[in-house]
Amino acid sequence: MQIAEMNFLVAEDDDFQRRWLAIMLANLGIKNIVEVADGIEALKTLQDPSTSIDISVIDLNMPGMDGIELIRHIAKDNHPGSIILISALDRSLLFSVETMSKAYGVDVLGAIEKPATPEGLLALVDLYRSRIASQEVPSTLPGLTFDDLRRALRNREFEPFFQPKVELATGQVKGAEAFARWLFPQRGVVAPLEFLPLLEEMGEMEAFTWIVIEKSIAACRQWHQKGHPVSVSVNFAPSCLARPQFAEKLIDYAAAQQFDPHYLIVEVTESAAVANAPHFLESLARLRMKGFGVSVDDYGTGNSNLQQLLHIPFSELKIDRSFVAGAASNHALELVLSASLDVCRKLDKHSVAVGVETQQDWDFLLKLGCTYAQGYYIAKPMDGAALPLWMEEWAQFF
Repeated sequence: MQIAEMNFLVAEDDDFQRRWLAIMLANLGIKNIVEVADGIEALKTLQDPSTSIDISVIDLNMPGMDGIELIRHIAKDNHPGSIILISALDRSLLFSVETMSKAYGVDVLGAIEKPATPEGLLALVDLYRSRIASQEVPSTLPGLTFDDLRRALRNREFEPFFQPKVELATGQVKGAEAFARWLFPQRGVVAPLEFLPLLEEMGEMEAFTWIVIEKSIAACRQWHQKGHPVSVSVNFAPSCLARPQFAEKLIDYAAAQQFDPHYLIVEVTESAAVANAPHFLESLARLRMKGFGVSVDDYGTGNSNLQQLLHIPFSELKIDRSFVAGAASNHALELVLSASLDVCRKLDKHSVAVGVETQQDWDFLLKLGCTYAQGYYIAKPMDGAALPLWMEEWAQFF
């Protein structure tokens, strides 16, 4: 999406602050800006069917309907746009409202303390555009069907793309995470959000996961042959690991391929990791015992506590992007991020910061002692064949 095509709403009661926000947005190249002085007018604009708002910049402390109440109405109406929070209030309060908004299901790009700056606004606008770009999928065909997916499984049309994981202290590439994409012959690249729910409904997650495992291991072996001994991380559905024979099948497959299990990291989400299903825990324990890595993804977004996590034989924690992006300038986020890294250090586990978007994020994580970084600042997911060349180019900077 071009920046000039985007539609903005600025909800700010102070005339000077509102005009200054509008001027900064206009200087970024944004042409369509609606200005309102309170939450009531903002809600009317958002509810107007003739008006389409991509991003709402919302001041929290407004008379009448304040920003907090406005966000509740946005959630109730399921408004599809994103929001940027802005306030002169205490950082901890701003962080609490950001957390509340996400809990409501509202897409929060970030929170900015007053006075806002063009650089801060641009970073959040670019974040929105990158999200939209990653979600854009050609829609030349009607909705996907079970027959489409059965054919895709039969023809192995699912391909892993790989995003590098870099050691902050040295700058060395240590691994890559596999992100599955469906290369639909007539439709092009289909994102996981479109097909994973259907695969779950069909009961075909294990068949899909095996395609990704086999192709990821094959790619990793090629990297090793080219002189890059890095690991590969694959996301595993809980339904797969809950099957008693799954772990044994993976162990046997790695042995048959003469693939060192230390180079395969099994990723599970935090919510799945603390479910404590016996077969699930048995699978993880057996895989760790045989040398596979176990990574807890999305750390910080679930309802787990440290005691629950200690039941899981994990080797690394992946800290969710919501606690990484902008932590350098947000004290509340810094506290959460520092606490997460401290947990890893005390348990002698690796830490992986996900969603590293800027040089500032990188420098801050290095200062805090994070082990690994992953995100668009380093590289976007790429084809497995392209990764060795990228690693050689990246090595020139270190």
